[in-house]
Amino acid sequence: MEEILARAKKVAQAAEVYTTSITETPVQFESNRLKNIQSKQSTSVALRVMVNGRIGYATSSRVDDIQDLVDNAVATAAFGAKAEFEFSTRQRFTPVEVYDPAVNKVTLAQMTGLGEKIIAAVNQHSPDVLCEGSVTKMVAELHIANSLGGKAGYKKSVFAMSIDGQRVRGTDMLFVGDGASSCHPVLDPKSIIATITEQLELAKNPAAISSKAMPVIFTPEGVASALVMPLMSAFNGKTVLEGASPIGQKLGEQVFDANLTVNDDPTIPFRPGSQPCDDEGIPCRKHVMIQNGVVNGFLYDLQTAAKAKTKSTGNGNRGGGSLPSPSWHAFVLEGGKASFQSMVKGIKEGLVVEQLMGAGQGNVLGGDFSGNVLLGYKIENGQIVGRVKDTMVSGNIYTMLKNIAAIGSDSKWVGGSLSTPSLYFQNVSVASR
Repeated sequence: MEEILARAKKVAQAAEVYTTSITETPVQFESNRLKNIQSKQSTSVALRVMVNGRIGYATSSRVDDIQDLVDNAVATAAFGAKAEFEFSTRQRFTPVEVYDPAVNKVTLAQMTGLGEKIIAAVNQHSPDVLCEGSVTKMVAELHIANSLGGKAGYKKSVFAMSIDGQRVRGTDMLFVGDGASSCHPVLDPKSIIATITEQLELAKNPAAISSKAMPVIFTPEGVASALVMPLMSAFNGKTVLEGASPIGQKLGEQVFDANLTVNDDPTIPFRPGSQPCDDEGIPCRKHVMIQNGVVNGFLYDLQTAAKAKTKSTGNGNRGGGSLPSPSWHAFVLEGGKASFQSMVKGIKEGLVVEQLMGAGQGNVLGGDFSGNVLLGYKIENGQIVGRVKDTMVSGNIYTMLKNIAAIGSDSKWVGGSLSTPSLYFQNVSVASR
């Protein structure tokens, strides 16, 4: 890194080197059987420079080819965006625990056994369900250094497993599934088995549902598939700067239900979405985006923060070798006090949405969603009576989140970077045939 910086400083006014090294081992299953086992290693280096006030950028997987990297980064600066910011100087970081060496010690036999155990339990309950999924362990190292003396880095471990099941009976297709992830090894599949078998039990009987506005409960997976993407987009500082966010001009205003609080919290120990610094070397910290329904702030990287005349929030993230851009680390929708059972009990006719398909195809920035219920259940007289088919749910998240009937006490991590409880709404448009 020092050699790259030294050469870059000879031809650029400022420079930053970003390196990653990832070792990943996925064990994959298909059609109820082990499909393959892989072990992948990758190393990449990215150089960002400022030449005549413009940003140049280049990446390479060949860490020894320094001069080509420097030349390519400088060459792109002629066409790059105007640099509105300065790189960070050396800063203090609050430690965040995201590495457990025990992840590397999990054997392939253990990983294979975890997947096979889940699949065997699902097939014992329902022999005609075909399962696919993966059990994966990963260790990543990240290092950043720039010409102003800024340095940062950390090591992270991730262990994740997920199994999805599909059952086909004539024209009827049922989809079930669950997963878990952590920076620790996840060696007990009981919760995944319990969730999938419960889904199969609730889906045993078909149920017809009316086409009208009615009470709807979105489980944590339902919230993830229907309601989260528009919020993530709306609080992105780049979207705000472009004037495309519907809440960009509503800082400090009561926009949502007074019981709704949403954080970006990358300081939670041993969560895959946590980290001590962002991909520009800025310290990460907890940000309250919605405080009791009030819009409290937006997420920025260095470039968008400078344009907005504010400071980076430590949300500059890179993906696939790209330049940094603002994004969430760990989306946390704080839980409430209502149990799932109590929400169901109070509904005469309604719907539980476990998974919505295609919800992100509408006007995401405007908050509109509309999707097919991939997995959902009818509520009748306070009880779940069966699975619905050929049913659609639609609405606008800003309208819905202004008046939440109940926030569940059943918060769950969906994937590695989203924690949410169930949400209950009184009037949601449901169409069925």
